[in-house]
Amino acid sequence: MRSLFNLWPLPGQILGLAALLLLSLPGVTWAQEPGRPMDCIIEARQTIEVRSPVEALIESVRVQRGDFVSKGQVIATLQSGPERAALDLARTRAQSVGEIKVAEARVGITEKKLKRANELFAQKFISENARDEARADFQLATEDLGRTRENQKLAEQEVKRAAEVLALRTITSPFAGVVVEVMLRPGEFGATTIKDPIMKLAQIDPLNVEVVLPVKIYGQIKVGQRATVIPEAPIGGSYGSIVRVVDHVIDAKSGTFGVRLDLPNAKRAIPAGIRCQVKFGDVEAAKSPEGAPRRAGERQPEARK
Repeated sequence: MRSLFNLWPLPGQILGLAALLLLSLPGVTWAQEPGRPMDCIIEARQTIEVRSPVEALIESVRVQRGDFVSKGQVIATLQSGPERAALDLARTRAQSVGEIKVAEARVGITEKKLKRANELFAQKFISENARDEARADFQLATEDLGRTRENQKLAEQEVKRAAEVLALRTITSPFAGVVVEVMLRPGEFGATTIKDPIMKLAQIDPLNVEVVLPVKIYGQIKVGQRATVIPEAPIGGSYGSIVRVVDHVIDAKSGTFGVRLDLPNAKRAIPAGIRCQVKFGDVEAAKSPEGAPRRAGERQPEARK
């Protein structure tokens, strides 16, 4: 029968188990093997919920889930009958020149009367009081012309204001991206509250690659450093990326810090939300089968069978 002391692990065995546990930690393994890829996740550059800037009924929704949109593209419109009428009225007032012509004619007549009154006063045919009345009429007509022209300028500004109010009824995409979800349909009420978005958009070019690294390698990753991102199956391949953000605040509880990389996605071949692995190093050293260096965002060709 074996002794109980024989069943207890030896000190060497305890050290071996501790070493295996340390090697199983991603941070320690990476620090010992500088070329080892780290786990990461690919995220959209930004995801926003589009809401109505004013409270009104939705007239049309011009996109559907999964549609790609460009910056400035109209994605929804609100009912805008009164606003269009107000804009037409403001344009009509701004284009009206009748009052200005009447005021100009009055200035011309009073100017001639004043000139004639000055001549008659010089010849002592009229009194000084009559000449002063003619001068006052001319000054009043001139001031009235200036006020009419100011009103014309105000009418032009009213056109701009009415156009801006009408523009609030047309909702456009703030960036080039993809429609993630459409929440409201035509006929529903578009409110300005946070609970009632019309749709959700995501920008997927470029993509963000988020990776958490152990504090032991802090200082080895620099902004502008190049890296290779390998998305998980079925996407696969390898893509060049650049470090854009290195956190300056370390999470003391986990002993890690975050790094963000830019991943070009002009062809929209990489979806957001997929897991990946990232390998830091000299990406330019990686050659294609033809021997040319890969550019950032260029997918590494698969080996021919």
